[in-house]
Amino acid sequence: MVGDQLEVSAEAQGKNKNHISMCLTAFCCRPERSSSPSNLKSSPNPIEITEASANPQPGGSSFHASGSQELEDSLPSGSEQKVRMSLCSLSGQSSNIVSNHDFSNGLESWHSNCCQSYVASENSNFVNGVKPLSGSNYAVVMQRSENWQGLEQDITDKVIAGVKYIVTVFVSVHGDFHGASGVQATLRIENLDSSVSYVFIERILVSQDCWRKLEGSFLLTSNPRRVVFYLEGPNPGIDLLIDSVAIACEKVGMTSSPNIVSNHDFLNGLESWHPNCCQAYVTSGNSNFLNGVKPLSGDNYAVVMRRSENWQGLEQDITDKVAAGLKYNVTVFVAVHGDLHGTTGVQATLKLENDSSLSYVFIERIVVSQDCWKKLEGSFSLTSKPRRVVFYLEGPDPGIDILIDSVAIVCEEVITYRVSSNDEDISNNDEHIVHNPQFEDGLNNWSGRGCKITLCSSLCNGKILPVKGKFFVAATERSHNWNGIEQEITGRFVRKRTYEVTALVQIFGHTNNAGVQLTLWVQSPNGREQYIGIAKTQASDKEWVQLQGKFLLNGVASRAILFIEGPNPGIDILVDSVVVRRPIKAGSSVPPITEVDSEDANVIRNVSLTDGLNQWNPLGSCKLSICTHPQSFSPVEYSLSFYQPQNKRYILTTNRTETWMGPSQIITNRIKLHITYQVVAWVRLGSGASGPQNVNIALNIDNQWVNGGQVEANNDRWYKIRGSFRVEKKPSKVVVHAQGPPSGVDLMMSEAQILPVNRKTRYKILKEKADKIRKQDIVLKFIGFHEDLSGASLKIHQIENSFPIGACISRSNIENEEFVDFFLKNFNWAVFGNELKWYHTEPQRGHFNYKDADELLDFCQKHGKQTRGHCVFWEVEDAVQPWLRSLSNIELMKAVQNRLKGLLTRYRGMFKHYDVNNEMLHGSFFQDRLGKDIRAYMFREAHHLDPSAVLYVNDYNVEDGCDPKSTPERLIDQILDLQKSGAPVGGIGIQCHISHPVGEIICDALDKLAVLGLPIWLTELDVSAVNEHVRADDLEVVLREAFAHPAIEGVMLWSFWELFTCRDHSHLVNAEGDINEAGKRFLALKNEWLSNADGKIDASGEFKFRGYHGTYSVEISTKFKSISRSFKVEKGDSPVVVIINS
Repeated sequence: MVGDQLEVSAEAQGKNKNHISMCLTAFCCRPERSSSPSNLKSSPNPIEITEASANPQPGGSSFHASGSQELEDSLPSGSEQKVRMSLCSLSGQSSNIVSNHDFSNGLESWHSNCCQSYVASENSNFVNGVKPLSGSNYAVVMQRSENWQGLEQDITDKVIAGVKYIVTVFVSVHGDFHGASGVQATLRIENLDSSVSYVFIERILVSQDCWRKLEGSFLLTSNPRRVVFYLEGPNPGIDLLIDSVAIACEKVGMTSSPNIVSNHDFLNGLESWHPNCCQAYVTSGNSNFLNGVKPLSGDNYAVVMRRSENWQGLEQDITDKVAAGLKYNVTVFVAVHGDLHGTTGVQATLKLENDSSLSYVFIERIVVSQDCWKKLEGSFSLTSKPRRVVFYLEGPDPGIDILIDSVAIVCEEVITYRVSSNDEDISNNDEHIVHNPQFEDGLNNWSGRGCKITLCSSLCNGKILPVKGKFFVAATERSHNWNGIEQEITGRFVRKRTYEVTALVQIFGHTNNAGVQLTLWVQSPNGREQYIGIAKTQASDKEWVQLQGKFLLNGVASRAILFIEGPNPGIDILVDSVVVRRPIKAGSSVPPITEVDSEDANVIRNVSLTDGLNQWNPLGSCKLSICTHPQSFSPVEYSLSFYQPQNKRYILTTNRTETWMGPSQIITNRIKLHITYQVVAWVRLGSGASGPQNVNIALNIDNQWVNGGQVEANNDRWYKIRGSFRVEKKPSKVVVHAQGPPSGVDLMMSEAQILPVNRKTRYKILKEKADKIRKQDIVLKFIGFHEDLSGASLKIHQIENSFPIGACISRSNIENEEFVDFFLKNFNWAVFGNELKWYHTEPQRGHFNYKDADELLDFCQKHGKQTRGHCVFWEVEDAVQPWLRSLSNIELMKAVQNRLKGLLTRYRGMFKHYDVNNEMLHGSFFQDRLGKDIRAYMFREAHHLDPSAVLYVNDYNVEDGCDPKSTPERLIDQILDLQKSGAPVGGIGIQCHISHPVGEIICDALDKLAVLGLPIWLTELDVSAVNEHVRADDLEVVLREAFAHPAIEGVMLWSFWELFTCRDHSHLVNAEGDINEAGKRFLALKNEWLSNADGKIDASGEFKFRGYHGTYSVEISTKFKSISRSFKVEKGDSPVVVIINS
């Protein structure tokens, strides 16, 4: 009878709602009936096994079955006592008597107790990004004005006297409070005599937005008239979040679980578990729980500690418990503990060992907060059985402990795989997203995207042959760039996971090379389309070239198509293979040695030219000579700082027949890896010059040209070049040389220096500057308190620094919960990547798309983030959509006017800044077509349409000395020219896409721009370095310079999440949520820029301290109580007086 199922006849349901025909077998929690009406004082007598009658008789026992398998047993007519009971399942697991226990049916069966409630889901937005612990919903109890207000359910007909019930509730809290708040489970008992009593079940302390498990029990000694279960407890104004509620009669036994994990709840210590190059132990009530964190289930949990690498964790060999072709679901409850700010990732992974290879299978990764249990769910399946399979948990940063409550791996179903025998390069353990990747099944699964595709074994009389298998595919008769080969991969990949695509491509046609691109087209359930560029390469007509890149999908895809495109019409695309797989996990970056021995360790030899031309050589057939000049001719007059004594000598280069000719010096053995070098030189044009020319200090590093600084020079005076560079790999030869002017123009150079940058020395200066300009003397005045606070202790903690630090976001990003969590916690401003640009809002003439920008703006407003409008126009022609370029000048002017009116009236008052005409130092499309005044007109009209917005110029390469088109002087001239024409320029945007930054060079540029008296923002900051530690160092340089400069009023990071950056190796957070070394440095700087203080209130009721602008909390401790208040410090006269009222 164990296998019998509950079967309900639809016909019986139609005849009588109270008498349902069924076949039912169960263990029933039935107490022996008392012969007297007195209360039961103890647990029920031994349980009897009862088989329900299939045909209940009038006056006898009648059974009613509900969705939770509840039974009601009524006594025969005339009995005054009604005994109620709950059905227990055959496995011994008690059935949950709570109706709609997980709120999957909204608030059905639940009632708000003098407050309001609703059910949060993905559709109705989770509270502060808090996701359900189980299921897809949770209840939110809000507008609570009393501690006892909460959510309740009548369970009168579901409980029985004398039976012990176990209560399990997962709860959280949200609101304006610090520390923890209590949540309590209570029964309200309404007796037959109309009296009301309350039964305490259990109370726990819960932290903000963290799920906690409340466990307790109760037993009724009699059957009251009414029993109501409810949750209460947090202070008024604090919302109560309820994930699920279970009330079940005590278990009477348990069968074996399908969980293949041995010792899954650590009841037997660490038996079957092994720490991976770290240490672990099992904590319990007897050994003191870590930081007071209680188990989520059971009495124990494992703690993995002394972790020095992200991959270190706890593992178990499950080789003999898994089989190929089966799907296994993984459920783990984990937490983290340590010196952690914000969140960190925890990941479940399989390690697969074969005879000659080792591979890893990603299962799932979640973001976890300090001391908060979270549920990790994922699945895996094996296409073949490896020699050894090890399951392990890893992920948090070194030094962070992993807490593991329980682990379950359960087999779900059989999955069939089709793996090609020819696919020798693809591990059987990889996820096969692309079917028929090497065309071993011909053209099966592939199609032409607007063109014809042909299966080929060779081309050009055998000159073009396949590489991986027996065939390749040719995409022919292409009439558009987007034509190519495609495959639909809908449903074969998981959102928020990283995938790597590798293809071998070649071209065939009337050109030697052409750009080829891998693209993923995605359509969301609401119909929104997205094109994700995965990889680009220059393909050849002579050999196969690898096309490789990664992608990650933030949101849900209803359709997804992978395709290859790119070359001009008429050029065939040849494809040898396309493979999509999970990427190999990259190892952690090793911190390089970047210590600088001495500031004056100039790499250039014979700088002062006292030893003639020793160490110097002509590059090419030009001639070098040493010349002297009078003091008035010397570069010393124009120098801001010098590292060597000055003299009158310089190198004159004549007989130059090529632009690259000039003085050179070999410096190979004097360059150290990963060190940032500053380049300084004075240059001047000699005879033959007919106007300004670009002069460059260049480095030839193993035949690769590196820009060491550039300036536009003339023959009227000396010009200073300042630049920088860094070498990441050991070179065989490094040559530095001056170059630039056309042939026939003589070139002079003096005081050439290459100096290693000592950043630590600079940081000390910057910290002092930042303290002066970003901090304020603050006086707290305590007024209106009933007791004298003089002498009372207080602690001040800064919650947020108000200095604007923002980031770029896109519409797809806000579908990624981990991205949103990091953004909301760490940035107070936002700028949109493309969604506000003209080519996005009007891709075709008259066809508008403001939906993406509207949704991003709603997101920012909902979360209190200020926004920059980027950008109204873009002056670079390549960024202008084709339909605009095709207009006549009259039509173009009308389109400009429509753009201004349409954008700025729609968003009037919503964007704090606008970049009016992006990159005017590098482009001139609108100016060339509509005249010089068009730029000033754009500013004037934008101000007219939205007077509240501050209007910015915005350009790149202004801060690093590498671009003669984009110097501070040129930008100043542009701004003055605009202002002269009536343009209300309100701010200066420096994009700051920078490499190997030097603080002094950045500061010099900012000092020059600051003379205009306008606010300066770094609007698109990113730094790029393969090594995460080097990237962290570079980012720190720029952020410290910005924070310490009085003209800087805000910083926007252009990108911080991997695969959503405009430059490779510039991210702070890896694609699946790991914060890398650059991200850690960013968070450390933000933490450094928070002020904390403690002390005692003086006799006048005041407390003085110096701190950054922003939001603070203060806790005052008196003899009788503690008082908490919050306050804000805004920029103003010093000292700022803040009144703290009672």
